[in-house]
Amino acid sequence: MTSVRAAAVGLCAVVVAGWLALVEVFWLPLRVGGVPVPVSVLAAVVGNVLLVRAALQLSGSRVVAVLPAVVWLVVAVAGMGRRPEGDLLITSGAVNLTFLAAGVVAAAFSVGLVLGSPRGRVSPATAPSGSGSGGAR
Repeated sequence: MTSVRAAAVGLCAVVVAGWLALVEVFWLPLRVGGVPVPVSVLAAVVGNVLLVRAALQLSGSRVVAVLPAVVWLVVAVAGMGRRPEGDLLITSGAVNLTFLAAGVVAAAFSVGLVLGSPRGRVSPATAPSGSGSGGAR
């Protein structure tokens, strides 16, 4: 049952991360009165941090927790490539480069926290007590 739950959470995490990354890429040229509005940068940072954390908490699997960051990176890199029509989604503007840098740093930070955290948590009720030597005196 646990592996089925992890697979379901993994699928949901991949779908949500892909959708969010795609929306963020399309929000990059957003301007209000000719002034760029960096909504994508904020969404990339918050989304990468929250999705990785939520995937870990819901699935309990580190592999599943890393998936949203990987999917975000794949979509962002794909957005830098030229489409068959010659269009570019991510160009060399300041907001675009900030989006890429902040998104990658947030994803790397979140993945680092997930991979650097202790594997299992021991509850106080099941924690061993004593010196650990096995001999009570």
